[in-house]
Amino acid sequence: MALYSEKVMDHFRNPRNTGVIENADGVGEVGNAKCGDIMKIYLKIEDDIIEDARFETFGCASAIASSSMATELIKKRPVSEALALTNQAVVEALDGLPAHKVHCSVLAKEAIEKALQDYYGKQDAADCQIQKWRRS
Repeated sequence: MALYSEKVMDHFRNPRNTGVIENADGVGEVGNAKCGDIMKIYLKIEDDIIEDARFETFGCASAIASSSMATELIKKRPVSEALALTNQAVVEALDGLPAHKVHCSVLAKEAIEKALQDYYGKQDAADCQIQKWRRS
């Protein structure tokens, strides 16, 4: 039996959505010091829809495949669906990961969460600036 599914190998060999989004609406970076994986997710959001999602990942095949699949699962979807994404959904979409590599799907989920936190933080900051401007 192979260590990785065909889907994992496909997303590792041919990752989708790689690269940087200039002026991204949200950016999230996470890492795991124990295994050395580092993921950075970039989001472009318009009207509460994730119009684009890209990633840069330094890590193993599972980390790259998890990043690739996670971005595929949230692209062109409402922000609410991205917030509800679970690492198990990433694992299932990849037709499984070895037990000792499931943490890679957790990193992908956490990177998306951090990118959405960054997005919402920017929205709050913009709202505060608008309120301040209106008062002056």
